[in-house]
Amino acid sequence: MSPVPVNIEVSMAEAKLKIIPLGGLGEFGMNCLAVRWQDDIIVIDAGLMFPESELLGVDIVVPDITYLIENKQCVRGIILTHGHEDHIGGLPWILSELNVPVYGTEFTLAYVEGKLEEHKLLDQTELIEITPGAKFSLGPFTIEPIRVTHSLVDCVALAIDTPVGVIVHTGDFKIDLSPPDGKAFDLHTFAEYGKRGVLALLQDSTNVDRPGYTPSEWAVKPRLDEIFSRTKKKLFFSCFSSSIYRIRIALDLAHTHARKVAIVGRSMVESSEIAQDLGYLDLPPGLVIHPGQINDHAPEDVMILISGTQGEPMSALSRAAVDNHKHARVLPGDTVVLSSRVIPGNEKSIYRVIDHLCRRDANVIFDDGASGLIHVSGHASQEEQRLLINLLKPKFFIPVHGDYRHLKKHVDLAHGTGVVDLALIIEDGDVLELDRNNAQKTGRVTAGRVCIDSGSTVDVVEDLVIRDRRHLSEDGIVLAILTINKLSGKVERQPELVTRGFVGADTELLEEGRQVVAQTLENSSSEEKADYGVIKEKIRIDLKRYIQKNTSRRPLIMPVILEI
Repeated sequence: MSPVPVNIEVSMAEAKLKIIPLGGLGEFGMNCLAVRWQDDIIVIDAGLMFPESELLGVDIVVPDITYLIENKQCVRGIILTHGHEDHIGGLPWILSELNVPVYGTEFTLAYVEGKLEEHKLLDQTELIEITPGAKFSLGPFTIEPIRVTHSLVDCVALAIDTPVGVIVHTGDFKIDLSPPDGKAFDLHTFAEYGKRGVLALLQDSTNVDRPGYTPSEWAVKPRLDEIFSRTKKKLFFSCFSSSIYRIRIALDLAHTHARKVAIVGRSMVESSEIAQDLGYLDLPPGLVIHPGQINDHAPEDVMILISGTQGEPMSALSRAAVDNHKHARVLPGDTVVLSSRVIPGNEKSIYRVIDHLCRRDANVIFDDGASGLIHVSGHASQEEQRLLINLLKPKFFIPVHGDYRHLKKHVDLAHGTGVVDLALIIEDGDVLELDRNNAQKTGRVTAGRVCIDSGSTVDVVEDLVIRDRRHLSEDGIVLAILTINKLSGKVERQPELVTRGFVGADTELLEEGRQVVAQTLENSSSEEKADYGVIKEKIRIDLKRYIQKNTSRRPLIMPVILEI
């Protein structure tokens, strides 16, 4: 008897497209999103975020990719929208667990190559270049990169043709129709997809609080031109090293105002070299000088393009601000321009650097003010967000990239356009299932943060370690040191208490604490004393109870047994 044929059409009709964010929805940074159809998964972006102050000793935070590891046989590749750290910074961590191809534009992959080389992953990773307008397929997905504009060059949105319809992921974007590189936001292709029909739009929420339109990159030029004209001595210009448009404008102005340019700071040098190699910077011969040649020119003939706009402690600008840089010295009357936004959490370090610069009697320009812009955002404001929604007319709308309040406001904005059937919020770990007619959250997968301490080796910092570090920072540590004879089990001398960072540890308290430890030992049997694990725990509990009762503090208590 022949087997009954499986009705593939029915199973296809029952299948759902799954959208699963693993990072970036409910926080800023570590953007990472999985799109799944049956046994095929593509991943959009692989970012990191920098830790809040309470994550003591943690260098970076990356998404928990347990879901991808559990389904590694289904993952077809990682597609990058652009080269900012919050979209590519988690790649070394993810690629150490998943050996899959990485797709990105030429400039994005140039950044990725440097990052993977640093982590010794470049040779084993397949990097595949994509270009706007050139479709490619991964499993059941056909993906078309669409050119968008942002504060970085060579950025794309992704139109993904799936078995249930087209979904569009904007990546980070603003609508700039005249960017410095002449590669404008591709409104035409978005409009074409709008005519065909879009099932779901995932749109950048970063600037949803801002009404109106985000100005073009050119908007900073008049104010910067005025600064160049008025500056009588050296001009230090600092921006994000990835802000190639801003760097280009600064270099053009330096050339116009007959200033030689010294590029200082590793990230600034690397970005400038990549941009030159790929044709985004075209420097006139003789414009750039070696930092060691700064003093060979009159101060009014020099601009120093310098990294460190966020006050990073060991950055070139931070060192120059305290007169600790080999080449870049800030002298009275010099002008320092910080052409960037203040990233939340960096305020203290930025203003500390500004204070140091002011002590050196420099003229520091760091605020947009009313006299003209020195920085513009790379993200769309409300009217651009509305424009794209109206152009694409998606059936379903999902905001991405932002805290919950941003996602909520973006959903309200989308509903207000009147062209969206359903706008809904999903967060990291939510599973959103879609077919041609419906979209609903159906469950959750493992998601969260993985804390990385990147010293000589890259180590995951467990929650327990962070808890202990926080504990130490708040109440300090008490070491109870015991000397025990290994042969007889006898306590050879009085217990000793050593404290660090423990407020209230006066002589009387320590003396009584020693008596508590001695009493615990006296009340313990020989068998308990011989078992170091048991005796340590008994001492820890008794000492903790005594200190908490007498000081209302909870230091980390660590018994240490010395054998003689």
